[in-house]
Amino acid sequence: MHAHWQQWLDRPGIELEGDVVVTTPTAESKTRSVALTDYSIISVNGPDAHKFLQGQLSCDLAKVDTDGNLPGAHCNIKGHIHSLFQVIKAGDDSYWLRTRSELAESSLALLKKYIIFSRAEAVLQPDLLGIGLVGRDSVALMQVTLPEGAVTVAHNDQLGEIWLPAEQLAPTLERLQEQAPLDSRNSWELAAVNAAIPELFPATREAFIPQMVNLQVFEGVSFNKGCYTGQEIVTRLQHRGQLKRPMYLAAVATEQAPQPGGNLASQDKASVGQIVRVAEEQPGRYRLLAVLIKAEAEAGQIHLDNADGPTLELLPLPYTLDPSLFVSKR
Repeated sequence: MHAHWQQWLDRPGIELEGDVVVTTPTAESKTRSVALTDYSIISVNGPDAHKFLQGQLSCDLAKVDTDGNLPGAHCNIKGHIHSLFQVIKAGDDSYWLRTRSELAESSLALLKKYIIFSRAEAVLQPDLLGIGLVGRDSVALMQVTLPEGAVTVAHNDQLGEIWLPAEQLAPTLERLQEQAPLDSRNSWELAAVNAAIPELFPATREAFIPQMVNLQVFEGVSFNKGCYTGQEIVTRLQHRGQLKRPMYLAAVATEQAPQPGGNLASQDKASVGQIVRVAEEQPGRYRLLAVLIKAEAEAGQIHLDNADGPTLELLPLPYTLDPSLFVSKR
């Protein structure tokens, strides 16, 4: 954990589990701040930064320039997601790629493999730190508290991020505490799961193509920008194929927390999908995102681990998937 975060979190009433805040002082507020200590930033800078990323990532960098940020996948040649970024416009010829810290080094290595012929540089930035905001005032608070050199990401009207230089962390958190006191990391994760926002973990690296985790819903896939790594497979599914494994939102009651990459089974099949992302809803009950064989999900019950495991309750997604994805085009 970065020293600036460690110093802030070394306070009475704050309990850590590894690098993650699990308990904090009680405070009345509809909006909370969260320590995003398990994310890191890779910066890509230089005259060819836009061109380079446009040829590597699934999202359209022209829209990133306009909107400020988008999710984007860096796929292997078979179209499976090797790295999943929140791609942030950080300045002229500069982009920040927010990714999970445990995947950052290998994600950087893959970027460097392709960047050698570009007038651009990809570098891990350990002194850029993230604060999450959860709740109804998230977007407004991100703008009010934004210090110099910081950027924001609004996933929706109740979930956002602030990324800023390490020396700005403490004063920014001080300004936030009255309206958005520090909360557990799980509160941010639960909001993201309920919004059905996909995430990538070591256990699920190269397990999914972008449409399997509904990335197109968030404009994380462009089908008309031209070539990028894995584009042929991704585009073929969109225009000529049929999506048989989309991502679902579900709830499950279980004593042991499910884990990303965990197996899911039906009564007839030992493996019908994988867990994408998990958050605790209340003790003994979890919300999760899972990629499932659509026919199996619609035919009967889905279970954790095996056919004798806890049963998933499939819930409505907070958005609508394009029905044409599920129709054979042959």
